[in-house]
Amino acid sequence: MASSGNFATWNGVEIPAYLSLSQGNTKVLGNTSTDASGMNLNTGVNSGKWYIEFYVIITTSSYPYIGLSAGASSQDFSANNTGYNGDIRYHAPNSTGMGNNTGTSGIINRWGTISTTETGVDACSSGDIVGFALDMDNKKLFISRNGTFFNSGDPANGTNPQASWTTNPESAFINCFTYTSSRGCIVNCGQDSTFSGAISAGGNADSNGFGDFKYTPPTGFLALCSANLPISDDIDPAQTDSDYPGKQFNPILYTGNGGTNAITGLGFKPDLVWLKRRDSSASHQLYDSSRGTGKLLSSNNTDAEQTVSTGLNSFDTDGFTLGSAGGANASSGTFVAWCWRANGGTTSSNSDGSITTTLQVGKGFSIGTYTGTGSNATVGHGLGAIPDFTIFRERGTTGNWIATSQKNMASNDHNLYLQLSNAESDGNYFQSGTAMTSSVISIGTHADINGSSNTYVMYNWINVEGYQKFGIYEGNGNSNGPFIYTGFRPRMLFIKRLDSAANWQVRDTARRTFNVHNVTLNWDSNTTETQNSNHNMDILSNGFKLRTTLGDYNTSGGDYIYGAWGDVPFKYNNTF
Repeated sequence: MASSGNFATWNGVEIPAYLSLSQGNTKVLGNTSTDASGMNLNTGVNSGKWYIEFYVIITTSSYPYIGLSAGASSQDFSANNTGYNGDIRYHAPNSTGMGNNTGTSGIINRWGTISTTETGVDACSSGDIVGFALDMDNKKLFISRNGTFFNSGDPANGTNPQASWTTNPESAFINCFTYTSSRGCIVNCGQDSTFSGAISAGGNADSNGFGDFKYTPPTGFLALCSANLPISDDIDPAQTDSDYPGKQFNPILYTGNGGTNAITGLGFKPDLVWLKRRDSSASHQLYDSSRGTGKLLSSNNTDAEQTVSTGLNSFDTDGFTLGSAGGANASSGTFVAWCWRANGGTTSSNSDGSITTTLQVGKGFSIGTYTGTGSNATVGHGLGAIPDFTIFRERGTTGNWIATSQKNMASNDHNLYLQLSNAESDGNYFQSGTAMTSSVISIGTHADINGSSNTYVMYNWINVEGYQKFGIYEGNGNSNGPFIYTGFRPRMLFIKRLDSAANWQVRDTARRTFNVHNVTLNWDSNTTETQNSNHNMDILSNGFKLRTTLGDYNTSGGDYIYGAWGDVPFKYNNTF
């Protein structure tokens, strides 16, 4: 039988001040009568059907609550308590126990319209087994007590759920909210149907043969373990030898030699190469195989595209070759290159929009070029899904770098400037009220994005399960900061504050190979690489954990956008 991998547990990297973990992070109890607090599992989901059991520990009608949380976007605690209060929750000791907590101050609703019912709900006693059948595909939650679903719920057929909602958050987490040392629960995501010897074993596996549950999982519902996690077929290491994440994106370090310099060891032929000198001030340099070798743009300034014959001279099968230009290859200088693969430089015309674009499309990434018309227009991006992050740049004259994402920005016509630290704003670059679609982006008439006869380049990305993810989180202002679940070990990530000025902070695990990670560069600045404890974070197998109160990352109530590219999906071990 194939390995189930790791089963989900309570998240040991963000233990709230008022909770304690034991029994391999499966048992959570309060540790004080000061206040209640909440904790999430270490695995988030936004699709699929999942079955989880809880052994509830109860002494009064007060706690625990068990439910669903949207993770770092749903916390509602002050800086001295970093726990999460469940958004949709079941008050286990109470028969009138279904709650929608998104109206509470400090909680951001990521679920759309939530509907709950208390019909048929039973109160639990200590030692009862609560079952959650979580259907993210159909946005429903079913709850059972000792093997019987409330309200004649039928998870397999999707009827009579206890809760439903209209929008899935970026990631949904199982949550326990509790108080004092005598109240809480033991979770079983398939690892132990005895709940550490509290009851007799059940011996029931899911339909994939994974897990050990007290009661039989409903048809189609799986154990929450890494082997069951979804992953895009396009980048699954178990299915391909050439297209897994490390063959789509990789940062590489090199030392300049002031002459011809062949950089090898990347692992693939890149189509976008983004260079930055680390040991001295120098502008970022962006080259791509659609515009061609030697065509240079810099993310930290508004300069027009330059033709540099001594810049990047070729895109090679295992890297790229540089000329003598000092910004990319100064003798003895240290550099990093962030490299993406698209389609090997082979382009095609796309007529999905009113403007024809020239595209090359890879695994969730496309490079497009087009000529503006000066009138409201649409441009095709070729990704087959709404872009999660997009960057536009005018090539022939000076102009702003325009970055946007209609899934993650506050409004569908807001933007950020890549070369500036400015907060999110409405620069009138996009057609107000006209959303991106799975085929086109609606652009306005501003010269930075659609001037008559001007030429442009755009870079587009979509979320790819197990490889790249873009999203938002809210800061808590605590050095024990939010944990952001990505579903893979980040190889590189950027963070940008939306609601106030802050630099575009960029990390990668080529420049810093261990935690605490505090080595950073800024996309909007030509400054030297810095290392400072104010930038502390941990890069983890399933996401990243902030350990700073610096405003660029973690102001209380601050809104942040992030993007991450991975090398190892959480579904697998760190090597494969």
